[in-house]
Amino acid sequence: MKTLSLARFSPAAFSAAVLVAGGAVSALELKPIGFLRLGSFDEGAAEMAAYHSDSKKLFAVNNEKKSVSVVDLSDPAAPQLLTDLDISEYGKSPTCVDCSDALVAVSVANEDTQAPGKLVFFTIEGEAAGVVDTGALPDHVVFSPDGKWCLTANEGEPSDDYTIDPEGSVTIVDVSSGKPGTVTQVSLGDLEAEGDSVRIFGPGATLAQDLEPEFVAVSPDSKTAWVVCQENNAVITVDLESGKAISLKGLGTKDHSKEGNGFDASNKTDSVMIQPWPTRGMYQPDSVVAFELGGKAFIATANEGDGREYLVEAEDGEETIYFTDEERVADLTLDPEAFPNADELQKETQLGRLKVTNATGDTDGDGDIDVIHSFGARSFSLWDEDWNLIFDSGDDFERITAERLGDGFNSTNDEQPSFKDRSDDKGPEPEAVVTGVIDGKTYAFIGLERVGGVFVYDVSDPANAEFVTYANRRDFGAEIESDEAGDLGPEDLIFISAENSPTGKPLLVVASEVSGSIGVMEITP
Repeated sequence: MKTLSLARFSPAAFSAAVLVAGGAVSALELKPIGFLRLGSFDEGAAEMAAYHSDSKKLFAVNNEKKSVSVVDLSDPAAPQLLTDLDISEYGKSPTCVDCSDALVAVSVANEDTQAPGKLVFFTIEGEAAGVVDTGALPDHVVFSPDGKWCLTANEGEPSDDYTIDPEGSVTIVDVSSGKPGTVTQVSLGDLEAEGDSVRIFGPGATLAQDLEPEFVAVSPDSKTAWVVCQENNAVITVDLESGKAISLKGLGTKDHSKEGNGFDASNKTDSVMIQPWPTRGMYQPDSVVAFELGGKAFIATANEGDGREYLVEAEDGEETIYFTDEERVADLTLDPEAFPNADELQKETQLGRLKVTNATGDTDGDGDIDVIHSFGARSFSLWDEDWNLIFDSGDDFERITAERLGDGFNSTNDEQPSFKDRSDDKGPEPEAVVTGVIDGKTYAFIGLERVGGVFVYDVSDPANAEFVTYANRRDFGAEIESDEAGDLGPEDLIFISAENSPTGKPLLVVASEVSGSIGVMEITP
């Protein structure tokens, strides 16, 4: 096994190297030019966001204020808060926002998160434009490229004590008239799983109850929606004209035992140990985006991964766990034939600290684990429109951040720095992905939720996508709650083309949940 072992060094040592790819000047430079804090540290003041090119306004979900913050981006170097659209009367909290030419749509969770939520519409000027019901816990909202449809992915998560488990669903709203019209609630109960990697494992749950739609991508021709179910490691295909879910496909697993697919598995070692391990990573994308090349549709995913844990905390701090599928490798009973070196493997300096699922992996039903399934793939992937995998970034994210970030490697997003804190979880946690075209080339931008920063890949030839650069404006030496700490917990990315940019140059906007900020980077070819 090949191991990458790097000595720790001061954060100051990497600050000049962050925008350099492979030791040479990269094809793109991401230059930080603007920053605006929308609220307090770690209060969710800047999560999902959307940009309206004609008005040069940015709309950002602000959970601290239970609002959508409206930001003037006409001068990207000095973004200014204009107002807040109050969402509090519609439910518990806003979860996502998107905009078309004429409308802003905000998904809102019910106070009772197991009850139907709302999709609230505003004009670009902020006037109320309609409200419709969604399924339980709408988590993502998106307009189709042609502006005809507005969709929400409704997670339908169980209650904390797992006594109520609503069905996951998709809501489709016809907005072709410029206002909300016909509403279709897409049921998932008639789907049949394709492939054995679709995970249906909630206690007593039907397929529809167990599916948790997380994120929606609409095909470039606006005829098809692809809805990823993160915890289920699956994707649902929805036909928009008929308003019906037509397929449910498992996304398979990534073989981490192969060279180039390794990762750092322990937070109990003093150096980085990126190497192959005998686990299968469930892709479990968080965000997903569709794009077009040569008349064909492709999909990019940020493979964050996620487990399930439902618990209730009493006033005395005692927790009652009602259901979890998370367990450390050290606590698994491993099959002796599949893992003859289990004693060594389960040490905390090896694979023992890694959090994995206990819900799958007993392939012969004898009570022990034959295949270790880990959460996420610590990568981004490209898929064709039939969801066949055509590219994965392998171990790039950890290998490159290890080379660049020193003590910042696999840090979490609310401590400064916390070397390898997330290695035993899901590593850097690729959270957000967006694509954009610059000078005729198509690029994918991937945001890392934990350690921070943005990876850029040239995906013009999807099967041979190439790493371009990695930019991280986080300062690991700054006080964690200060503006100088930079972007903490990137949750969403927005690409603004040169054509739609206030400056005539392409921009990348980073909405960061932990720092509660909007960061703007200018992209220079």
